[in-house]
Amino acid sequence: MSGGLLVAGTTSDAGKSVVTAGICRWLVRRGVKVAPFKAQNMSLNSFVTREGAEIGRAQAMQAQAARVEPTALMNPVLLKPGSDRSSQVVLMGRAVGEMSARGYHGGRQEQLLSTVVDCLEQLRGTYDAVICEGAGSPAEINLRRTDIVNMGIARAARFPVVIVGDIDRGGVFASFFGTTALLAAEDQALIAGYLVNKFRGDVSLLEPGLDMLRDLTGRPTYGVLPFAHGLGIDEEDGLRVSLRGTVRESAVAPPHGEDVLRVAVCAVPLMSNFTDVDALAAEPGVVVRFVDRAEELTDADLVVVPGTRGTVKALAWLRERGLADALLRRAAEGRPVLGICGGYQLLGEHIEDEVESRAGHVDALGLLPVRIRFDREKTLARPVGEALGAPVEGYEIHHGVADVRGGEPFLTDGRGRRLDGCRSGAVWGTHWHGSLESDAFRRRFLTEVARAAGRRFVPAPDTCFAELREEQLDRLGDLIEEHADTDALWRLIESGAPAGLPFIAPGAPGARA
Repeated sequence: MSGGLLVAGTTSDAGKSVVTAGICRWLVRRGVKVAPFKAQNMSLNSFVTREGAEIGRAQAMQAQAARVEPTALMNPVLLKPGSDRSSQVVLMGRAVGEMSARGYHGGRQEQLLSTVVDCLEQLRGTYDAVICEGAGSPAEINLRRTDIVNMGIARAARFPVVIVGDIDRGGVFASFFGTTALLAAEDQALIAGYLVNKFRGDVSLLEPGLDMLRDLTGRPTYGVLPFAHGLGIDEEDGLRVSLRGTVRESAVAPPHGEDVLRVAVCAVPLMSNFTDVDALAAEPGVVVRFVDRAEELTDADLVVVPGTRGTVKALAWLRERGLADALLRRAAEGRPVLGICGGYQLLGEHIEDEVESRAGHVDALGLLPVRIRFDREKTLARPVGEALGAPVEGYEIHHGVADVRGGEPFLTDGRGRRLDGCRSGAVWGTHWHGSLESDAFRRRFLTEVARAAGRRFVPAPDTCFAELREEQLDRLGDLIEEHADTDALWRLIESGAPAGLPFIAPGAPGARA
């Protein structure tokens, strides 16, 4: 049986995903066969494995950090929000239905504990180490009874826990202490220590606080990770900052040609797989912004309408904000628009939806000669094809079935036969996520966009998105190797939490024993 570690956090977005990826990359570089694991993930940012299973994209990124193929075992439960109160439940890579938060935490979650423990045990039987990522905070005491992703899985596997805190938010010492003190004694026995994330400045100024934290809790801090710009690693739960004016992290490099290329991404409700535009942001001279006002499309050379878990809701949102009219004007003027997955669907003529929104017949924007019918079975695929004379790979995650009734083929089988999507003038649409990560296709597509936009932009000939991603993952491994106590972390992974860790009052006596 292999060793392992659970990376928990004081809050959502404390840095659990990137720390888990960094530990995986550090371990694999020292010859350890390692796998990531997250029992339950809530995210609209998902991925399709080669086995045809849908998992959180963060876990796919962590698998890449570990240099292993992602599988459904690494994320057995995925929750995809459809509203503030309900989510689609994806179990072992397959959608099994919609469920309210009350219904899920009221009983279904506990039933899944045996499934996630079994998945973890299968990974432990194959790998030298399994690095688990928690969700939110382990001190969400209102949900502890049904917890299967934080202390529930840690206690089931007897894994030590390291708590990550984002010091850039402030209050990190109180968060570390309070998170520990709100756990039951049995859970506290697995809390091995802490990891400070996103620190700016002189670490020596932090050390007195770390010493006091150790005196108060009896637990060490295993590292202080500096604030790192430009990582561009896949987020899990969406963009949590205000989207207005947000610029996707991109290479700080001048354009290869004379002009920059401005890309505006419509920040539609329930936006999914917004990482599709990361490959654009990686291009020197391409500036990617998320926008939510019609006037912000005016100076854009390309507008991207991304995927969404609520196509009909996104369509109404575009109309309410005047963005739909702005898109119609762009198309009439021959200015480029790209729709991906849900964005492609709402660019069509009409939508028949008795599955996602149950809205029935809905007129769409009419920019592409496509009619969409929602099927109860979700399409999950890893297609390969060609577009603009270049090879393309992608992945599909959608209920909508497209009936294309005109336009030019977009993604083909290499012999001109349509595989997916279509093009009408300067409007393109496809169900394929990740297609822009195909370097040759991305360059040719941007060349077409620049020509239509009248920009003297030239794509750099040597940008390789896969290599850039590898460099980013190596940077995460470097952060762990250079700023964490890796010897102590390895002892935790190999031997578990130290015996005799002190109990911090008041604890949570009502928690499950």
